[in-house]
Amino acid sequence: MKKILITGGAGFMGSNFIKYILKNHPDWQVVNLDKLTYAGNLENLKEIGDSANYKFLKGDIAKAADVEKAIGEGVDAIINYAAETHVDRSILEPDAFIKTDILGTYTLLEAARAHNVAQYIQISTDEVYGSISKGSFNEESPFAPNSPYAASKASADLLCRAYFQTYNLPVIITHSCNFFGPYQYPEKLIPLFITNLLENKKVPVYGQGNQTREWIFTEDFCRAAELLMEKGQTGETYNIGTGDEKQNIETTRFILKELGLDEKMIEYVKDRPGHDFRYSLNCEKIKKLGWQPRVNWSEGLSRTIKWYRENGDWWQKIKSGEYLEYYKKQYVLRD
Repeated sequence: MKKILITGGAGFMGSNFIKYILKNHPDWQVVNLDKLTYAGNLENLKEIGDSANYKFLKGDIAKAADVEKAIGEGVDAIINYAAETHVDRSILEPDAFIKTDILGTYTLLEAARAHNVAQYIQISTDEVYGSISKGSFNEESPFAPNSPYAASKASADLLCRAYFQTYNLPVIITHSCNFFGPYQYPEKLIPLFITNLLENKKVPVYGQGNQTREWIFTEDFCRAAELLMEKGQTGETYNIGTGDEKQNIETTRFILKELGLDEKMIEYVKDRPGHDFRYSLNCEKIKKLGWQPRVNWSEGLSRTIKWYRENGDWWQKIKSGEYLEYYKKQYVLRD
């Protein structure tokens, strides 16, 4: 039996990973530590909420007492999904990103060191590398973050490296391309565009929509993270990508077509500051461990659109703010 602490487990990526782990490792114990900010939603986990080997704790990774409580009598591994992740929000309000992404990671690393945790996996992003016009980033590429979000994640990654080099803390870092799939908070491009169109609202495309992104369906990342828990080498960084590169306008047009709509629903808007033009990852390192993506972009996007069409209750509560009022009563949300 293995006991793992997953931080940020009520968010999109973390909740999908928790459900994946409990399905594929029913003898493992999972502790979920989540602050329940605007993007944390326990409805993401309602089907496993009563599981005997699952425990939820409301808490902030930047607060040592909350982390200490979550670790309790000990855990075998910490997988840190907790982060502020939305680039636009980081431009408007970088303070929250510094606190959660940097101070929070530091707090977790200190706790892992104090408790001799056997494995710490940092879930990071390809955005730490910045933008690339040709070719792909490998794990040795220098960091060149272009937004407060990317800089906060790069800083956290460097802390993880330092804790491995200085304290021999068993750290593994992942740099992933853009996630998508069910339960993604509707501020990111794919769920925002799907839900806007389902509400008969236009979709805001930055510039001409020619920014290029590499996409990974959430199930494929779950399998990659699981593999790294089993075969990943301590102190190493692994890029996780698919090679599925699409311009944002391609993604927009695919969603429009699936929903039977035309390009009159597109509203071209001024590009955001520091907008990276293209991300691309060389993923040979993790592929040598035996990982390959199984869900391609078109299949995953069709499945994602279908999920949002069938789960209007979930995202309508979020867009209206109704679910936050419920959790205020249940868990007394705090800053």
